[in-house]
This record gives sequence, C-alpha cells and structure tokens, in this order.
Amino acid sequence: MNLELSEEQEAVRQLAKDFVARDIAPHVVEWDRAENVDKSIVKKLGSLGFLGLTVPEEYGGSGGDHLTYCLVTEELGRGDSSVRGIVSVSLGLVAKTVAAWGDEEQKRQWLPGLTSGDAVGCFGLTEPGTGSDAGNLTTRAVRDGGDYVINGSKMFITNGTWADVVLLFARTNDTPGHKGVSAFLVPADTPGLTRRTIHGKLGLRGQATAELVLEDVRVPAGALMGPEGKGFSIAMSALAKGRMSVAAGCVGIAQAALDAAVGYAGEREQFGKSIASYQLVQELISDISVDVDAARLLTWRVADLIDRGESFATAASQAKLFASEAAVRAANNAVQVFGGYGYIDEYPVGKLLRDARVMTLYEGTSQIQKLIIGRALTGVSAF
Repeated sequence: MNLELSEEQEAVRQLAKDFVARDIAPHVVEWDRAENVDKSIVKKLGSLGFLGLTVPEEYGGSGGDHLTYCLVTEELGRGDSSVRGIVSVSLGLVAKTVAAWGDEEQKRQWLPGLTSGDAVGCFGLTEPGTGSDAGNLTTRAVRDGGDYVINGSKMFITNGTWADVVLLFARTNDTPGHKGVSAFLVPADTPGLTRRTIHGKLGLRGQATAELVLEDVRVPAGALMGPEGKGFSIAMSALAKGRMSVAAGCVGIAQAALDAAVGYAGEREQFGKSIASYQLVQELISDISVDVDAARLLTWRVADLIDRGESFATAASQAKLFASEAAVRAANNAVQVFGGYGYIDEYPVGKLLRDARVMTLYEGTSQIQKLIIGRALTGVSAF
C-alpha cells in the first residue's frame, strides 16, 4: 500500500480542512446545544463535490478514489461528526449503493440530486426490534398489481427527517431470514410515510435522526432496486463500505482529541509548570497518538483494497472495530487531560466523547465486527 498522498489528494484534504474551519467549526457548540445542524450545509457539501466522491461523473458525481473519500470523511469527523454522518449516509450508504445496484433509470433519477446536495438520502434498515439481527426485519412489501404496498417501521435513521429518498429494506416473501428481504427506493414524500425526529441523544445531537412509520405506502414496481430477495446482500455490501467511512470519521474524532489535548496540556499550569511536563499526562497523550495512527492506517488499507478491486469486507470490520473503540479511548483520555474543564461544552473534548460512543454501536456493533472477523478467520459462523 502506497502511504504517500498525491498532490490531488492533498489538495482535496486541504479543501476539506478549510471548509471545516470556515463553515463548521464556528457553529459546532451552537448546533450541538440546539440539536440541529443548519441544513444549508448540505448544499455547501455538494458544491465542493464532497457528496459525489467515487460516484461516476456521468451521473453528477465527482469521481475520485476511496482514499480521497476517507480523507474528506476524516476531516469532517474532526470538525463535527453530525456533519460527517450526513455524507457517510447520503453518499456512502445511499448514493454509492444506487450507483452499484440501481438500474439506469434509478441512477438518472436519484444520483444527480444526491451528489449535488439538492437531495438527501437515508438508509432504512434498522427497526425497533431488529438492530444487529437485520436479516429478520419485519417491514413488509406486498405486490399489488404494478405496485408494492409497504407497512412497517424503521428506527434510528440518520438523515431521516431531511431525506428526499429512503433506501428501504422490506420483506417481500415468507422465506425466513435474509433471503426474503428486498431493497426499494422510496420517495420520502410518498403518502403514508411519516417521520419523527428523535431528540435527547447522548451524541451526534445535531444530526437529523428519525423514526419512520410506513402505513400502506404504495410505490411502483420500478422502485425495487436489484432483484427481489437480494435486499440483504445489497444492505451488507453497502455497510461493508460504510464501515470504512465510520472508521475514517473515528480517526477524525481521535485526531481532534489529540490536537485538543496537546494544545491544552501546553497551556494549562499546575504546581508551577505546564501539565505537559508531567509523565502521566504525556502517557495519556502518547496513547491517543498511537491509536490515531493505527486507526488511520487500518482505514487507509480498506480504501486501498477497494480501489485495487480486492476483497475488503473483513478489513473494513477490523478498521471499524479498532477505530471506533480507539475514538472512545482517545476522547476519554482527552477529557482526563482537561480535567474539570473537559466536562463542560465550552471545550471540545466532552462532545468528542459523546459523539465517539455511538460509533461502537451503529453500522454493526463492536461485538458483531468481532464475529465477522472470527468467521473470516475460522470459517465458522457464530451467528
């Protein structure tokens, strides 16, 4: 794997850094307290090409490789994970999946809007009763002439109240388990689809997280994406790449924690000298540094495998597992460096810890990642 970035990759990373400094950093505390990111950020992300990375230019995308996508995702995670989540879901889980699995009409219908920021996508997989056990989801799509009629509910859906299209997974036959699941592209304004914002989250407070309820939602047969019964395969392929995106965002959180801890340790004085001069503070900072570099390299390996057309799913689980747990450790260590000041939101590290905590849960918990890795190594499935 080549660890040297190209001039173009460095330029895109700098573009992302500048965007974070100008359009995100001044508003982070305000958005977190209000539990609402300014939606105008979506168009700004689109205008810079960040919502079209790796999507073919013929559909409005900005092309590029997956390492470039990771660089942008890391910088967004370093600035505000709520904004990073918009890109990871609308582009990473929805637009990329439409590009990979959609037919020509679906690509032409949805990709230009998703990549420009004129439209937002959400990923409708998790349900109130099925999180890790996604293969046993209960939302139903029944064929009725030239349409499908969908009933059910989805939970913890990122971008849910902002979305213009839902990449929705529903059971289309009585085959038990994942073989009965299909994928649909459902316009969010379809009659019978209602959305409720979830408030009071521990972290990612500015992100539009929602519950979706579908009551006799009627969509044409053309809304089916991919073959009927292949929805679970579509979802898992999306999540495999999505785990790389989460890992990159976690690297951003850990890097932000490192930057904050180093800066504060050099300024804060106790017992007549800066706390950076104390061995145990240096231990906290050095542990963060090692986690940052290890998580970044694991994440870049996934991007390299994807761009070379090689198998990457296990590597993605390894990166997501390590980076998400590392982000929690890094943010927790940074809070320790800050002491009591780390516990109030005038300083960044408390929010970093709150945002990091969910990373070990969504797009596959740490425990699920261990089972995926274990299955790959032993050839035996434990779930």
